[in-house]
Amino acid sequence: MECIRAWQGLLLSTAVALSACTTTQSSNNTPVATPGELSTAYTLKSGGEIPRYQQGVSVEHAELHFAFDFDKQQLFGNTILTLDATKPAKAVSVDLDSVFTIDGVWLNGEAIEPEQFSNQQGELVITPTNKVNFPVSVQVKYHGHPRTPPNAPWDGGVMWEKTPDGAPWLATAVQGEGCDLFWPCIDQPMGEPKTADIYITVPYNLVAASNGVLVETTSTANESTYHWQTRSAHNTYGIALNIAPYEKIEDTYQSIYGNSYPIVYYHLPGNTEQAQALFDEIPAMLTFFERMIGPYPFADEKVGVVQTPHLGMEHQTINAYGNEYKKDEFGFDWLLQHEFAHEYFGNQVTNDNWDHMWIHEGLGSYMQPLFAQYLHGDIAYKAYLNNQRKGLINTHPIVSNKPMEVEEVYEKGVGPALDIYYKGSWIMHSLRYLIGDQAFFDSVTTLLYGTASPQPGQFTTVYRNTGDFIKLVNELTGEDFSWFFDVYLYQPRLPELHQQRTSDQLTLTWLVPDDLPFPMPVEVAVNGKVTTLQLPAENTIKVSEQDVVIVDPNSKLLRFEARYDAAAK
Repeated sequence: MECIRAWQGLLLSTAVALSACTTTQSSNNTPVATPGELSTAYTLKSGGEIPRYQQGVSVEHAELHFAFDFDKQQLFGNTILTLDATKPAKAVSVDLDSVFTIDGVWLNGEAIEPEQFSNQQGELVITPTNKVNFPVSVQVKYHGHPRTPPNAPWDGGVMWEKTPDGAPWLATAVQGEGCDLFWPCIDQPMGEPKTADIYITVPYNLVAASNGVLVETTSTANESTYHWQTRSAHNTYGIALNIAPYEKIEDTYQSIYGNSYPIVYYHLPGNTEQAQALFDEIPAMLTFFERMIGPYPFADEKVGVVQTPHLGMEHQTINAYGNEYKKDEFGFDWLLQHEFAHEYFGNQVTNDNWDHMWIHEGLGSYMQPLFAQYLHGDIAYKAYLNNQRKGLINTHPIVSNKPMEVEEVYEKGVGPALDIYYKGSWIMHSLRYLIGDQAFFDSVTTLLYGTASPQPGQFTTVYRNTGDFIKLVNELTGEDFSWFFDVYLYQPRLPELHQQRTSDQLTLTWLVPDDLPFPMPVEVAVNGKVTTLQLPAENTIKVSEQDVVIVDPNSKLLRFEARYDAAAK
């Protein structure tokens, strides 16, 4: 923050240039860096191996200025990052799509000569004459036509859409490819800015909704600048721009913890009744999450939702929503609930490597059957889980124990894909059965907050990985459940429960890939009476030929079942 304040005068001049929506050039009227025509392979990945000059570097603060030419679909950006590290470096680097023209680079307010930086592949490497001492302020001014997503939000970029009335409707969605599609950043899970100030200049008839708290709106005759400020670390892909002639619904939520915080929904004009109905779903969701998991993590900012021209994304405190106000048979909008779950699983707790993305998506997906149970009871819970069970793939391990890029995780045939969602949800369901509600929810809450009894204002956002969760489960239960995660997370195939029935007994045996240990207990109902067998030591039960026998009568076990494979064909 100190570096940012020191160069405030420089920023003021930059803001004036940006608000004019004109191309900023060097003193000889020639851009100091030439853009590429297409995003490079480097830009179109997010995560993976950390580049040399980004290793050990943290983003203490991000100051982001944006302006636009909507007719030409041009973005004008000015970013100042305050970076820190433990030791000096020969160079410093950030990521920025090479489709942009770079109009200037400064370190601590001093201009860097064009020959001292390069951005050919999308890694902007700055090599000043002297070593870089940290903390350092890195300023980049740039402009250009950002990547247009071919299939947002799954393929990312900046969407230049129109509302039904023909007004500009802009949205960003960059989870798969990363923040560098529209602002200079460290495109890694560990590259979260700890705080941010976001300035968005738009024509006077448009509204800019973004992350955090709206500090102020300054207006002239033709345009307005919205200043948003975040107070917690934000996922790099979670920083979002949303621009349209939005209308706003807002209220204050009274938390079960005694605090209160604002709820706001930015929606397009003309659908007020549907927008209000969606807004009215939010308080019940908040109460559910606070009762089941813990305090809303960003109560000092807001609960925010914004209507977008794509389906949705977990943009912190301004969740993107484009599900067209659809409710499912369980009586709630699944997309709204799922994206809000990411405020806990994804934004409050963030995986330290995309290899652990199931922490975001598996736990986030488990919140929908839990919410169905909260609203309608056990039958709804089981029905929701049954729907999720149909989507399992089981071709790649959920966790590979190596640095992963986002697309390596999400793409079918390359990584676990949808299994990080629905298989992750089912793993949580089976774990809950195995260790019991108290230990399960204590483990989940402690993963997020560092304690099983969190209170508002007494925690910060955290990075976690699979090993952290396993360690918590083992510590809170006093047992070693590594075998459970070894089978479900670190290899793809499901365990199969072999059943052999004779005239007087039923014998159960777990068939597990690579003969991994798997002492999972199994419930057996005989004529309605349920008995738990502690496999492998206790694996038989007396039955007669006339007995009605159901193995796993309450579907607590994630296991191979041929009926699901048959139904999927």
